Amino acid sequence: QVQLVESGGGLVQAGGSLRLSCAASGGTFNSYAMGWFRQAPGKEREFVGVINWSGFSTFYADSVKGRFTISRDNAKNTVYLQMNSLKPEDTAVYYCAAKIAGSYASWGQGTQVTVSS
Repeated sequence: QVQLVESGGGLVQAGGSLRLSCAASGGTFNSYAMGWFRQAPGKEREFVGVINWSGFSTFYADSVKGRFTISRDNAKNTVYLQMNSLKPEDTAVYYCAAKIAGSYASWGQGTQVTVSS
């Protein structure tokens, strides 16, 4: 079972940037697609984006397309979420997840991102 640990969250002003990291251990990282999700207070968890095992293919939710970029470094067992032009509505706990056998089977503990207006 792969273990995931997110980091890089914090408080940022609207229009600013943050880069989240998700470090994986205990699995075959370079065989998994990796997804990012977020959950705002009182809302359901929302898909943000996904990157395939090689890093050559990504897909984003419309709400973040053009502002967020997912990348990965398989040598470091780490996936990243670069967030630019942040908006207050991006405030949420952000989670990474490993897609194993077609489902997001392993999740990190989450990292808080707060965007002030």
